[in-house]
Amino acid sequence: MNVLIVDDHPMVSSGLATILEETGRFKISGKANSLAQAKNFFNGRKKTLPSLVILDILLGEENGLDFLLFLESYCTDKKIQKPPVLVCSVMEDPLRIQSALKMGASGYIPKTGGKKELLEAIEIIIRGEVYLSGKQSEKLWKSNGLYEKFTKRELEIFSLIKEKKTNKQIADILGLNFRTVENHVSNIYFKTGAADREELLKL
Repeated sequence: MNVLIVDDHPMVSSGLATILEETGRFKISGKANSLAQAKNFFNGRKKTLPSLVILDILLGEENGLDFLLFLESYCTDKKIQKPPVLVCSVMEDPLRIQSALKMGASGYIPKTGGKKELLEAIEIIIRGEVYLSGKQSEKLWKSNGLYEKFTKRELEIFSLIKEKKTNKQIADILGLNFRTVENHVSNIYFKTGAADREELLKL
């Protein structure tokens, strides 16, 4: 089974590759440390597409979850089956998990997890099921009522707010008009009942 690893930390990427290759079942068909490299892997540079993608969220200044939107569009356009994507991240807050699942991820594991959990998660998503650790499932269940109120764009913006990005920075990262971001932020305040940025960061 061919695997693409998208992670900007060489040691993490190498560690994942070693674990998978040692099983004798997986072959690392590519490694990418940026969104551009990950997208180029699909855009004609490789004849054999991966059967599985392991994706980090924090790729320098880039949001790895944007790759999920690209992958959905690419596979729909090419009329091919989308490979399952396992998000592997240091970020474990419910917002990240909710965003990843809504955007098409098949599973979400923390980088603090071990070899056993990684292989278990892969087996589950290969079967077409969704994988979340017990701790993550509990967090998601408790917060689901709040995040279900958000649109996909609001989830993206709220995620960046939680990273303490300003409205201008969010506009630059997402390629949006500053006024558009302001409108989305106002909606987030309304839906959460928060009065300011500080209260949003506590959610």
